[in-house]
Amino acid sequence: MQFLVGPGWWRGRAITACVSGAACRMLPWPLPVPSRGAAARSRALDSLHSSAERKEKIDMSRFPVENIRNFSIIAHVDHGKSTLADRLLELTGTIDKTNNNKQVLDKLQVERERGITVKAQTASLFYNCEGKQYLLNLIDTPGHVDFSYEVSRSLSACQGVLLVVDANEGIQAQTVANFFLAFEAQLSVIPVINKIDLKNADPKRVEKQIEKVFDIPSDECIKISAKLGTNIESVLQAVIERIPPPKVHRKNPLRALVFDSTFDQYRGVIANVALFDGVVSKGDKIVSAHTRKTYEVNEVGVLNPNELPTHKLYAGQVGYLIAGMKDVTEAQVGDTLYLHKQPVEPLPGFKSAKPMVFAGMYPVDQSEYNNLKSAVEKLTLNDSSVTVHRDSSLALGAGWRLGFLGLLHMEVFNQRLEQEYNASVILTTPTVPYKAVLSSAKLIKEYREKEITIINPAQFPDKSKVTEYLEPVVLGTVITPDEYTGKIMMLCQARRAIQKNMVFIDQNRVMLKYLFPLNEIVVDFYDSLKSLSSGYASFDYEDAGYQTAELVKMDILLNGNIVEELVTVVHKDKAHSVGKAICERLKDSLPRQLFEIAIQAAIGSKIIARETMVVILPEK
Repeated sequence: MQFLVGPGWWRGRAITACVSGAACRMLPWPLPVPSRGAAARSRALDSLHSSAERKEKIDMSRFPVENIRNFSIIAHVDHGKSTLADRLLELTGTIDKTNNNKQVLDKLQVERERGITVKAQTASLFYNCEGKQYLLNLIDTPGHVDFSYEVSRSLSACQGVLLVVDANEGIQAQTVANFFLAFEAQLSVIPVINKIDLKNADPKRVEKQIEKVFDIPSDECIKISAKLGTNIESVLQAVIERIPPPKVHRKNPLRALVFDSTFDQYRGVIANVALFDGVVSKGDKIVSAHTRKTYEVNEVGVLNPNELPTHKLYAGQVGYLIAGMKDVTEAQVGDTLYLHKQPVEPLPGFKSAKPMVFAGMYPVDQSEYNNLKSAVEKLTLNDSSVTVHRDSSLALGAGWRLGFLGLLHMEVFNQRLEQEYNASVILTTPTVPYKAVLSSAKLIKEYREKEITIINPAQFPDKSKVTEYLEPVVLGTVITPDEYTGKIMMLCQARRAIQKNMVFIDQNRVMLKYLFPLNEIVVDFYDSLKSLSSGYASFDYEDAGYQTAELVKMDILLNGNIVEELVTVVHKDKAHSVGKAICERLKDSLPRQLFEIAIQAAIGSKIIARETMVVILPEK
């Protein structure tokens, strides 16, 4: 239906309604509405006027580059990043000060349920300091090791970071990892000691740890309580004084980096951008350096923390951009956007995320395949660290082999599929990517490379075809109170780990570095570590390449038939214990039948473990 406004409508005369395929007719103006509807119409008009006024108020050109600060909050999980972000939003007047302000920037249902940050979120804060109006672009980042890719992406749009450390727990493994991400990106680091209101808080001890581990003078640390709002003003003061403004050029042609994106089914792709050069405004024609496609900008604005449209965005600012990208593959994270007919050198972008864990994903019902495919595409746009390969199984049908950064990452992805897209899926046991060096020229010609990567255990090549197998290894960091050191060392040795370093970071805390085979830590290592240390130890790891290993492919047979979905790759020394454990678990979980079932674990033709499900006949 189209509404054509009549020539004298502002004098209350008439409005013309034209319905396609029907004659146009004059309607009285104002339109007759019921009394309750009149109030609703009045409220709608008021909100339209207020939003229009608000749009007029925000003129982004009044923030010169020297008055802009782009910064992230980084920390170990549960050290108070999101709570500090809430207080900063309240202090700058971005949100009203109420008791309900908890995890304001954590917008996903899964984040609120688990109490952790999964997605990095952006908010632009307007702050007056010494008579100057500052634009502070804040990015709240996740703290768990599985979401470190979110942190590294966020840091590309920043010039400094707030490194938050718990005054009670002190430096943890992810604190160290996040500090070095910021240090490598050459960002200014402001240490913030949070939770000083706790009964067992010891800020002096934490100051010494920061000085010893990060070489930051203790007098640079800011002591706060984000929960009570204590000393929050000094954090904003330090952001303005210690973090440099972005180095950009507004007179140069537009160069914008897409550092995140989401999909809206009505407006298409919403791209979060950091402008390094130039200006972008509504109506501009822009080009994607990745796809070479041209788009017209429909809307630009800042996140405050909700979307707030503006006339223009200028270099040095962080905001969002909607340009009618309807396909989820069109907005690649790390892409460079530039003005039509003004090509520029693309920005470096991001190092692609390296998946640590692979799992098969299949629809519960094959008729849901296309719906699930659409859901996976939209979710991988929002979470670009997930890799997708098509796969199929005799038992489960068509599906995908997905690569994740860790086990929690896999669980959160599955939970988001259920909550946001109402999709039910079957996930197979997580595995890690192995490599095999082929032995013959014929095989190298067939695979077109000498070293092949195996992400599905069912496709693991036979020993006769390869010269050696390689397994992924990671450099793990464990920080623990010293009374648990002996137990943790025994746990690491049982997982085939090699000790690399051991440092006392203060009188009663130890930092251990081990080289772990990835398949030994991917499933239950973290749980075992937490239970051994009464929850006090923390763990973080980074990729350390591949090493030679004696690996074998273990088949699981039910009554002599191989079950492809249960095939696993294990180290030769652990084959018997792993095979026995799987057979015992299957015996307990498989439904009873009216005949015996032989459950066997085999390497090649050799049976290494067996359990028998006996028929339990009813008593006479």
